Amino acid sequence: MTEKELLYVEDAINHEIYMITTCKEVEDCLTDENLVKLVKKIGRKHEGILSMFMDLLSEEGK
Repeated sequence: MTEKELLYVEDAINHEIYMITTCKEVEDCLTDENLVKLVKKIGRKHEGILSMFMDLLSEEGK
C-alpha cells in the first residue's frame, strides 16, 4: 500500500472509531427501546467496518 493509501485507511479508521463512540454515547441518552435498538445496530455496522479496515492492515503487514 502506498503512503497516501495508508493515510486514507488511517483517516477512515478514525472516522469509524468516532462513529462507534458516538453511537454508544447516544445509546446511553435514549429511552425509546426502538431507537436504542437502531443505534446499537448502527454501532455494530461501524464495528464491522472497523474490523474490515483492521484486517486490511494486518494483511498488509504480512
